[in-house]
Amino acid sequence: MKEIARSRIGLLRPLLKDPVPGVRIAAAAAIETLEAASSIEGVLATLKTGNMGAKIGAIYALGEIGGEKVIPPLVYCARRVEVDIRSAAVAVLGKLALPATLGTLVEILDDECAAVAARAIAALSRFAVPADVIKKLRTFLNASDGVLEAEAALTLAGLNDVSSSDQIAALLASPHASTRQAAATALSRMPLLN
Repeated sequence: MKEIARSRIGLLRPLLKDPVPGVRIAAAAAIETLEAASSIEGVLATLKTGNMGAKIGAIYALGEIGGEKVIPPLVYCARRVEVDIRSAAVAVLGKLALPATLGTLVEILDDECAAVAARAIAALSRFAVPADVIKKLRTFLNASDGVLEAEAALTLAGLNDVSSSDQIAALLASPHASTRQAAATALSRMPLLN
């Protein structure tokens, strides 16, 4: 596949100098698509055979490639046993914010590792989430661990969930500095509605 992509890119390169702007733009877009398609294969190979650092790098590379084609490997990685792999995949899924991954991120809210769940909470701030997900996010405001409630406060503020403002205000008295800081920031980001 890589050789075919290179061959097609070679055919398209002369069109980058075409006198018609629309042809140049189409050629550039086609080359970009082919380069991404050929590079994804190398990234996927690294995910299968690389060491931990290389695999995490590959996950972030999938985020740079983007698009629907990276969803299956990222979702697979988000459900792996290794915490570092799951965490990186969840972060990338959040960055991409593709609607098809919303369900996966909601499932990951229940991850046994608080750091992974916190990344899922933060990732959801980039989505238009339904009321049942908002309700689930509110439950994290009671986590009392300095991580989950902090992320939940920031995410709920980002989602303009004014109904959680009293719970977030209560976090200003948390024993965890990270929670107090997040609560203060969240309250400043909340819409000023009654």
